[in-house]
Amino acid sequence: MSVKGQYVAFLTIMRKEMKRIMRVWSQALLPSIVTSALYFTVFGNILGGRIGSIEGLPYIKFILPGLVLMNVISNSYSNTSFTIFAEKFHRSMEEIVKSPAKDYIIIAGYVSGSVFRGIFSGLAIVVVASFFTDIRIENYLLLSLILLTTAMLFAVLGFINGMFAKNWDDVSWVGTFVLTPLSYLGGIFYSVQNLPEVWQKASLLNPIYYFIDSFRYAMTGVSSISPWNSVLVGLLITIGAWTAAIILFKRLMKS
Repeated sequence: MSVKGQYVAFLTIMRKEMKRIMRVWSQALLPSIVTSALYFTVFGNILGGRIGSIEGLPYIKFILPGLVLMNVISNSYSNTSFTIFAEKFHRSMEEIVKSPAKDYIIIAGYVSGSVFRGIFSGLAIVVVASFFTDIRIENYLLLSLILLTTAMLFAVLGFINGMFAKNWDDVSWVGTFVLTPLSYLGGIFYSVQNLPEVWQKASLLNPIYYFIDSFRYAMTGVSSISPWNSVLVGLLITIGAWTAAIILFKRLMKS
C-alpha cells in the first residue's frame, strides 16, 4: 500500500472512532462532566473552605489539574480498551488486521480517536471548573504537551489491554483496580510534600504522579518536582508503550 493509502487507512479508522464517540456522547463524555462538577462542589467549595490553601493555592485550584488529567486518563484508556475488545468480539477486527495497512497505522488510528475523547473530556472539565473558580494558564506549551502525552499513553495502554482481554471483565478491571487508585494516589487531592518521607519516595514509583504534578505546574506554576523531568519520564513511558503495542499487535492479532 502506498503512503497515500496508509494515510487514508489512518483517517478512516480515526474518523470512525470519532463519529462513534460523538454518537454516544451522553455515555462517553457526560458522566465525567457531572462527576467533576460534584467534585468541585463538594471538595472545592464545601471542604475547600475548611482546608484553606495548599502550596499557596486555593484548594479548588489545587485539585483542578488532577481532576482534568484523571478524566483524560480514564476516557483515553477506556475508549481503546472497550473498542478493541468489542471489535475482537464481533470479529470485525479480523478484516482490519488482514488489510494492507501497516500495524502502526492501525494502532495510530484507534489511538487518535481515544486521544480526541480524552482531550475533549479534559477541556470540558476546564469549562465546568470556570463556573467555580477563575482559571489562568501559566504555560500553554507545557500544558498542551502533557495533555497530548497523557492521552496518547493511556490510549495505547488501553489498546494493549483490549488485545489481551478475554471477556468484558478483563476490559474493566484494570481501570477500576489499577488506574483509579493510582490516580487518587498521584496527588490529586493532597500535596505529596506533606506526606512522610517514605511515602514521598513511594509516590515517585507512581507514573501518574509525574503527569499530575507537571500539569499542575503548567496550569498554576506550582509543582513538587521539576516539571521537565516529569515530561521526560512521561515521554519515555509513552515511547515504551508504543513499542510494546506494535510488538504485541503482531504477536497477538496476527498469529
